[in-house]
Amino acid sequence: MRITTLAAAAAFAFAGSLALAAEPAQAIRQNLLALQPDMPIESIAESPVAGLYQVQLAGGRQLYASADGQFLLHGYLYQVQNGQAVNLTEQAQSKAIARQIEAIDRKDMVVFAPAEAKTHITVFTDTDCGYCQKLHSEVPELNRQGIEVRYLAFPRQGLGSHGAKTLASVWCAKDRQAAMNLAKARKDVPAASCDSPIAGQYQLGQMIGVQGTPAIVLADGQVIPGYQPAAQLAELALRAGK
Repeated sequence: MRITTLAAAAAFAFAGSLALAAEPAQAIRQNLLALQPDMPIESIAESPVAGLYQVQLAGGRQLYASADGQFLLHGYLYQVQNGQAVNLTEQAQSKAIARQIEAIDRKDMVVFAPAEAKTHITVFTDTDCGYCQKLHSEVPELNRQGIEVRYLAFPRQGLGSHGAKTLASVWCAKDRQAAMNLAKARKDVPAASCDSPIAGQYQLGQMIGVQGTPAIVLADGQVIPGYQPAAQLAELALRAGK
């Protein structure tokens, strides 16, 4: 009887602790949704700082809040380790972005794969972008170094732009690689239409903070805004893929 009583008491205490743990998340969520009803909150959890909660938003963005949800922080949280400042916010954002990118089906990308891939990069691209065209000319060199190049569409001028129409024709082509090569060489791509993933990819790019092209996402979720020469990009990609 004593054991049963103790077990029941322990279970009650555990349930109580769960309820207390849930209260801050509920309060934070309610306050944030009162500020912005469509705020894309994915999760709320304790941060490494006592009394401070980490709010994970869609797209990898992070907010920090007090347990009652009345105080909010938007910025980087650093931890000093062995005399070095580690950006915990950036680490969390990269992990979230990597998860979202890896969830995309390869059939919805335009992929240039080497014989043996060591790692990959995912590039938000616009066929009308000069630096995107320059990066594309270096894809064979990236492939040679074992880096798979995966393209996602990001029409900089919006979904009604000339770039968006060209991207749709690329994604709807029977041979996407050949169509991408034509587009990046500033040649006409035969018009094609289908139920393409262009709009969803454009929205995803906006969610993770893409503002221009090319925007390069490494395997670990780190986002590189803008063109990088093949040698430099390969070094970053191989390091991120370890």
